[in-house]
Amino acid sequence: MGAFEYTALDAAGKERKGILEGDTPRQIRQQLREQQLLPVVVAEVAQKEARRQRSFSLLRRVSPSDLALFTRQLATLVRAGLPLEESLLAVSQQTEKQRVQSIVLGVRARVMEGHTLAAGFAEFPRVFPEIYRATVAAGEQAGHLDNVLERLADYTESREQIRQKVLAAMLYPIVLTVMCFAIVSGLLVFVVPKVVAVFETSKAKLPLITRVLIATSDFLRAYGIYLLIAGILVWILVGRWLRDPAARRRFHRLQLHMPMLGKLSRGFNTARFTRTFSILSASSVPVLEAMRIAGEVVTNLPMRDAVTDAAARVREGAPIGRSLAASRMFPPMTIHLISSGESSGELESMLERAAISQERELDGLMAAMVGLLGPLLIILMGAFVMGIVFAMLLPIFEMNQLIH
Repeated sequence: MGAFEYTALDAAGKERKGILEGDTPRQIRQQLREQQLLPVVVAEVAQKEARRQRSFSLLRRVSPSDLALFTRQLATLVRAGLPLEESLLAVSQQTEKQRVQSIVLGVRARVMEGHTLAAGFAEFPRVFPEIYRATVAAGEQAGHLDNVLERLADYTESREQIRQKVLAAMLYPIVLTVMCFAIVSGLLVFVVPKVVAVFETSKAKLPLITRVLIATSDFLRAYGIYLLIAGILVWILVGRWLRDPAARRRFHRLQLHMPMLGKLSRGFNTARFTRTFSILSASSVPVLEAMRIAGEVVTNLPMRDAVTDAAARVREGAPIGRSLAASRMFPPMTIHLISSGESSGELESMLERAAISQERELDGLMAAMVGLLGPLLIILMGAFVMGIVFAMLLPIFEMNQLIH
């Protein structure tokens, strides 16, 4: 039995969409006719999802918050002792988003056909990443699916919280920067020319700061649109340049050496790596496989290369901590905790402790950045506005002195 998405017309000609379970598209069409509906399109969820992933779509991926909620709900139901297919059905009925519902029913269809839950998730690789599938597969093989799902729910929720913190930390400076640019540009393009018209009638020599302001205003009015187009073109060209792995690797290496950004990138990727490695190790995934999958979640390419090289050394018998330390990409605290976990046989708990330590440090760093950037941007915007006002008022003061 599979899950099928349908589009049909009712007796009034109104379009209806939904999801039904059945063995074949023909059976689904028969069910629709019995409901007095005229079937227009009937497509199996897995096939439709595969086509959606191959084509461009703004809805290509289920949001991380949806995935975290699904994982928590499934973990709770499985922990309560419900059969897996009933748990999946209950989760599909709980969600209000049709795409999430169709995917969950697609997974349930594979489970009812006799496949494992991990194999059902594998039908939707863009929705369920490799760490998700590998962890569930290990839990099914060990017979501890409920415990593994609980850990996976904690992991997905933790990653979503980190993502939201990063977005929230970046949102405030970005909004302030855009507002600063918009206010200064508006003053230069619309306000300054009207004031300049008054000065031109006086034929008096203007102060240097006023002449610079007038020249800047004239330049923006004449070439502002070209500057905007040039900026967009540069953005597109840089984006294309970064598609090249070698160029992106050089950019990421440069990023690691930047004063504040480098520390933020290093901490963020270390936290993701150790958290992922921790949950995979705790779910009985083999160490080499766990390192490979955990390396895939690292977005910085030099750090990902360091994990790959470390995995090669571990395969030859070297300790994990010493192998990771050879690249000098990861913080010393993380290396010491991993080495301590290896020697004491508590690698999973030490990895989790390293992840918690990095996440706390990342929180403090982001809070410091927001606390520093906010006032700096406000001061910068105030300085620009004050300079513009001063440049416009200075000639007026000089004219008044001449009159008196």
